[in-house]
Amino acid sequence: MNWIILIIAGLFEVSFAFCLGKAKETTGAESNWWYVGFLFTLIMSMTLLIKATQSLPLGTAYVVWTGVGAIGTVLVGIFFFKDPVSFWRLFFLTTLIGSIVGLKVVSN
Repeated sequence: MNWIILIIAGLFEVSFAFCLGKAKETTGAESNWWYVGFLFTLIMSMTLLIKATQSLPLGTAYVVWTGVGAIGTVLVGIFFFKDPVSFWRLFFLTTLIGSIVGLKVVSN
């Protein structure tokens, strides 16, 4: 169950990066609402990360959390913010996914 909590925490990390991107694109009250979303998703991500680390190894949990966030943020950037797509970006994204899966396999 804590692995699921950790993945959800990583997805909230992706959400707070998305909110930052949207806040950058907007102005005024709309921008402020994106910052509120950023704070909410940041708090949720950290709370779930704390919960997951109560039973998972801290180093593994942190790497998985940041990895899910990094992978998700790259994909959000590509699909929503027109970030560039290249062979090498996708290659290294794939190696990151393989590393995260590997850590999960060798952990309790």
